[in-house]
Amino acid sequence: MKRPHILLGVSASISAYKAADLTNELAKKGYLVDVLMTRNATKFITPLTLQSLSKRPVYTDVMAENQPELITHIDLAKKADLFLVAPATANTIGKIANGIADDMVSTVALALHPGTPKLVAPAMNTYMYQNPANQKNLDYLKEIGYKEIEPREAMLACGDFGRGALATVEDIVKAVDAELAAQEI
Repeated sequence: MKRPHILLGVSASISAYKAADLTNELAKKGYLVDVLMTRNATKFITPLTLQSLSKRPVYTDVMAENQPELITHIDLAKKADLFLVAPATANTIGKIANGIADDMVSTVALALHPGTPKLVAPAMNTYMYQNPANQKNLDYLKEIGYKEIEPREAMLACGDFGRGALATVEDIVKAVDAELAAQEI
């Protein structure tokens, strides 16, 4: 039986530490999890932590080609059964929505095959989440096939209360399971 291959993009939110639990839960379910990180995400959580939990390499630099016969971001995109960005910052959401490919997460996002299921789990300040520019970018991502795992309403790291907290790991895993089941992967 084929093990579903998940690409987990981690961007630079305070919620990046939750990527450890998410990676661990997905791996325990038998999924192959390749983690992609923005450079700033590595300031919140180390690639080694995620590598230890996924038992797979973590990709942080789009220009690092460790296997000369492969173009890493293209190869990863081809293998993906599902692409998930959690946490997804306004910056990463904006890059993907506008076709900007300047880090591992946004570059792989642009290289995905059209039928690849795509999930995005925003995590940011309430006012950033509600900002019309961010909402426009999320709406566009939905138009091109992304599904949003909506953020929770909670007390945020900045001290504001409102919608913007990353969905629970349990809810993200349920969304992944449901999407893969719907695709019969």
